[in-house]
This record gives sequence, C-alpha cells and structure tokens, in this order.
Amino acid sequence: MYRTVATATTMGGVPTDNVDFVVTLDQVPRWSDAESRSSLEYENGDPSFSNSFFPDPLKSPEEESSRNGMVSRFPVDHEINSKIYLWRGQPWNLEVDAVVNSTNENLEEAHSSPGLHAAAGPGLAEECATLGGCRTGMAKVTNAYDLPARRVIHTVGPKYAVKYHTAAENALSHCYRSCLELLIENGLRSIAMGCIYTEAKNYPREPAAHVAIRTVRRLLEKQKDEITAVVFCTGTSSDTEIYKRLLPLYFPRDKHEEEVAISKLPADVGDENGETIIDERKIRIKPLPKKANPKPSEAPDELPVSDVGLVRRHSSYLDTYLDPAFMSLIKDPDQRRQEQWEKTSQAQGGWNCANYRGGVDSEGRPVMVVVGAHFLLRCLELERFVLYVISGI
Repeated sequence: MYRTVATATTMGGVPTDNVDFVVTLDQVPRWSDAESRSSLEYENGDPSFSNSFFPDPLKSPEEESSRNGMVSRFPVDHEINSKIYLWRGQPWNLEVDAVVNSTNENLEEAHSSPGLHAAAGPGLAEECATLGGCRTGMAKVTNAYDLPARRVIHTVGPKYAVKYHTAAENALSHCYRSCLELLIENGLRSIAMGCIYTEAKNYPREPAAHVAIRTVRRLLEKQKDEITAVVFCTGTSSDTEIYKRLLPLYFPRDKHEEEVAISKLPADVGDENGETIIDERKIRIKPLPKKANPKPSEAPDELPVSDVGLVRRHSSYLDTYLDPAFMSLIKDPDQRRQEQWEKTSQAQGGWNCANYRGGVDSEGRPVMVVVGAHFLLRCLELERFVLYVISGI
C-alpha cells in the first residue's frame, strides 16, 4: 500500500504530508540539525499570529542584565535534542514504532484523529470496540493494522474551560506522559505525536503546545535511554509556527538559546513531570514541637523500713496496671490467714455443742424444738465458711 519516499517535499524546512508515501525517520530533520535551525527564519504568512504572545526567541533579544544570576530550568542537553523531530504532516505516514490517536472516551472512529481509521483499515475500529473505552488523560494501545507503524496509542484529551484551566492543563500533560509510558512498557522506542486536542474541546493551541513540549522534555530527562525518537506532528502551518517558536524554550540547542529562554519561559513550567504546580495542594510537613523531657523524681537515699512497701505500692509501674483503691485493700497473706482463723475460732466458741446434739435444758425440755430451723441454717453457713477458709490456705 505504501512506498518509501526518496526525498520529502519541504515547506520552510519542514516536510509536508503526502498520503501516498511512507516517510522514515532519517528523512525527517532532527530538531538539532542545521536544516531545522534555519527553518526558524521562515516567516509565517498567517497574519493572525503576527502578535503572538510568545515571539520567536531568536528574534527577540533581551537585556543581558535581565538574565544575570538566573539558572535555566531547561539547560542544553544535546542527547535529548537529538531525539526530537518536527514533522509537518499526519503521523500515519511515518515509519515509527507507535503513533498517537487523539480520540474520545468511547474510542469512536468519528471522534478520532482525521484520517487514522481510513489509513489503518477496519480492524482498528473493531479492536477499539473491545477496549471498554478510555478515561480522560489516560491512554490505551492497539495494533496498527495497515499503518507503517507497529502500534497505535489512543489517548483522550480534556475539554477546556478558563475556570478549570489548571485541571485541563494537568490532564493534557498526563495524556502525553501516559503515551510515552505505554511506549516504554511495550518495548517500543520511537513515537509520532499529533497535537492532542480538538477544536470541539476548545483547547487553545499555544498553551497546549507549551504543555506538550515541556511534558516530553521532563520525561526524556528521566527516560532518555528508553526512547530514541519523539516526532511532533503538526497538521497546519499555524501549529508548525507555534512549535518552531516554542521548541527553543524547552530544547535549547546552544547557550544563546538557553539564556534567551530564561526570560521567555512562562512563570509556571510545572513540576518534575511537567504538571502545573498548585501551591494550595502542596503537602507541608512541619517538624513536631519539641517536648521538654521531665526530670525524673529523685527518691530519698534512705527510707524507713515501714515505708518501703508504701513506695513500692505507689510506684509508676503499679499505678500503670493496678487501681490504687484496690491496692489499698491488699494485706499481708500471713496476717490475712491469721484473721480468718481467729474469726473461725470465735464463731465455733459461741456455739452450744449440746444444743447441736439435741440436749435438754435445766427443766428437762428439748432445745431442738426452740432453735431447730434457725440452728440448722447457722450450721450450714459455718460449714461453708470453714471450707472456704481451708481452700484459701
């Protein structure tokens, strides 16, 4: 279906798309190449971008004093720069390991990047229907079918509203990061990425380009050994000019571009992953207040013998495990047994054993009739008491 091109048609140093051919990476100029560098001098004929917020850094020199003492947040890194490409055209024509499809949550063909399903064939839509959709900011991978690429990575860009600018920015950053992480997880090394936004979702083009470029830069800083090529694909001349102006800010190719980028970069370029920093949501860890160590109570050197037990009774160890009210009831075991025996002997001495045997009084009348029932109860109580005392011993 495809033929490899011998030479690619260029426009301002950037190849144009051609649906009939397969373009290999060696035909796409690297960002660090001289051909790409000269393309910065190409003037955009679109008047709507003449007053763009971010002018071409190389055409807007700043006072040296404004950069003194400032450290670049994106220093020159030639190894990373060699992995960046800028391509004017659809990713479907590139012979890379993976291409990115910007779609909706249901992975529907009608909401996917234009031209993808037509180039890949019906098998792609059939496989997408089995994935169960995809959440905003996430990505899923499928086969590429008739494309020259090996895989298609599908991602869902966020809807944009000024009120929720930060949330949309972080969701878009997560789209790019998820695509690159899936690339690495699947053992792939080169990727072509179109602009992950649609006109229907109303995401402004230039802010979206900032998010895309800085997120890719941050991930390459951590995973540069796992990825060999990232191709930014633009579908219009407007997008192409935006990327040509912004790439030197995040991928400076020499010290001059690095110094100029210091004053041209936005105030917020995200965290180590490229996501927007929200001060209100930062976790602040404060040290615990220092507690004064109480001085241990000094016990007297010499204690009377009678007070030794009292000190032990009210020690911190006993107070931790025993109730002081209960401790006050505890007596010496020998003393407790002696008191129990005394009570037993007193109880036995007050009984008339003759009455217990059923004797008679001085006039010859039986005593059992007088004390019968009451006497038997007292005997039972005495018997239980004696058994309790004996068992306690």
